Amino acid sequence: MIHFDLAPKPAGFAEDAEQPGALWLTAHPDPKERPKDYWSPFKPQLSDAFHGLCAYSAMYEPVGTVDHFVSCDEDRTRAYDWGNYRFASGWINSSKQALISSKILDPFEVDDSWFEILLPSLQLEITNEVPRSKLKQAKFVLTRLHLRDDERVLRQRREWYRMYQDGELTLEGLRKKAPLIARAVEKQLSNPK
Repeated sequence: MIHFDLAPKPAGFAEDAEQPGALWLTAHPDPKERPKDYWSPFKPQLSDAFHGLCAYSAMYEPVGTVDHFVSCDEDRTRAYDWGNYRFASGWINSSKQALISSKILDPFEVDDSWFEILLPSLQLEITNEVPRSKLKQAKFVLTRLHLRDDERVLRQRREWYRMYQDGELTLEGLRKKAPLIARAVEKQLSNPK
């Protein structure tokens, strides 16, 4: 994971998502009823806000989903809150399911120094920079969201790393598509054995 900043609400979001969403919630008070999807039309803007990267894997995600950081099961009133959306790979978003938000790290609160990729294994590890108060969440997110060493995420990392090693992608390109791998490469280049 890396740090992301909250982007301003896109044009039209209030009129096309917040307002009709508030009306929908009022008309449908049953907490078990899934809120109507007014957010998906804004997925391209959300992707742009996250630079096309999954908020959790920190790698380029060409399709992605709108992740409600605070799930609709936890708090339906946040269903149409732009500040509650994170851009995420579909399978990672599914791994979250209805987790209580306090159990995982928010990409808006993560510091860039909290996680690192190890070379050559490409496993994601927690660094000593994670505050003690966030350590339990950091460990949990590595396993629950399959970020440490799940084959699905390792395959992606291997491909980005291979593209860099084979000269198909520059280090600058790697920074844009897989910034944690780029940092691992930079660390390796600055400390040759």
